[in-house]
Amino acid sequence: MRVIAGKYRSRTLQSLAGMDTRPTSDRLRETLFNVLTAGNPAALEGSVWLDLFAGTGAVGIEALSRGAKEVYFVENSKPAAELIGRNLQSLGTQDGYKIMQDDMQRVFWRMERDKVVADVVFIDPPYRMRDAYRDTLRALGDSSLIWAMSVVIAEHEKRFDPGEEFGALRRFRHLAQGSAALSFYRLANAGDLRV
Repeated sequence: MRVIAGKYRSRTLQSLAGMDTRPTSDRLRETLFNVLTAGNPAALEGSVWLDLFAGTGAVGIEALSRGAKEVYFVENSKPAAELIGRNLQSLGTQDGYKIMQDDMQRVFWRMERDKVVADVVFIDPPYRMRDAYRDTLRALGDSSLIWAMSVVIAEHEKRFDPGEEFGALRRFRHLAQGSAALSFYRLANAGDLRV
């Protein structure tokens, strides 16, 4: 597993054994960032990210590499949270991130209290945790953590549909690649933004 582009390009990242920490493949990550940047490499400059169920931290690290201002890595597994820290240390990254090892509900409460508002949210729970998609997307749709121009992306198995609508969140794009898929959501009143 490697960082695809940006200041940490081609640097390798560590992973944990087992399927619960299943890193987003290099190919799918590349597709995700190609969609988000749409040919403009500077599109993510200064953005704020939530990398939920962060696992190895690969997606959030890719965002930092491409100019994100701040990434919140949220992971309730202690070994995975420690791995994210090691991966960031191996890159020499000193700031621009926060690793939050806790239950999602408590993390959301703390971030709302601290007035965190994300431009991009990436959700990638272990595939077997299907209820986590619904619960997390619904909580985001009801939270102050996203705004009109936020994009929420869920990685999931191609054969599983996490759903079209969660409170104010509506799916506006679905992209399948191999056995995985990405569902893109935004707030219903976010205008006619196309990604």
